Amino acid sequence: MACKRQLSKFFWFVLFPILLGLTLVVVCNLWIVLSTHGRVYASTEQIEAHPIGLVLGTSKKVAPDTPNQHFQNRLSAAAKLFQEGKVKQLLVSGYRDSRYYDETEDMIDALKKLGVPEESILSDDKGARTLDSVERAKSIFGFDRFVIISDDFHVGRALFIEDRLGIRAVALRSESVAYTSSSRVRMREYFARVKAILDLYIWNPTEGIAGIAGM
Repeated sequence: MACKRQLSKFFWFVLFPILLGLTLVVVCNLWIVLSTHGRVYASTEQIEAHPIGLVLGTSKKVAPDTPNQHFQNRLSAAAKLFQEGKVKQLLVSGYRDSRYYDETEDMIDALKKLGVPEESILSDDKGARTLDSVERAKSIFGFDRFVIISDDFHVGRALFIEDRLGIRAVALRSESVAYTSSSRVRMREYFARVKAILDLYIWNPTEGIAGIAGM
């Protein structure tokens, strides 16, 4: 009997929470990926013209002497989208905490080097999270239809957020970074998708929608 009680406690206090957590991660990830994959495009030719392209930010480097391939690929995809006339402007949205770290300024510099004129670039340095970037594209800049540009594993979450916020968008996924160089951020994305669903449906189910509706 004592052994059975120990096994029961082990199941309910150890195994069950682990299984519940794993189930939550799997369900949230499937929900986001399956509900958005039909609007994720790998080629600019597949995308209709939109007024704006929203480029989601990331750091320029992963180490002092190591460029971030995710950054380079996103900006290359955004520049191509603009140069092919699929968007009239690009809105770069990222995080800025000081003059020493400014994702948006780095993105603007990269786009200019790729041939995008500065007057065609808008900047939002308060896009600390994907949720912030997508919501502010409408609530602050007034866009309710745009193309999201980011990594293949990231754009689904951004599209899921815009669905919840009443925005019409499609996504252009940038060239994939090899798994050996992106395993950490890909793993983090599994949990970021869970947090996105909790943000939108549990913790603040109406805050973002109400804020946009009032504009």
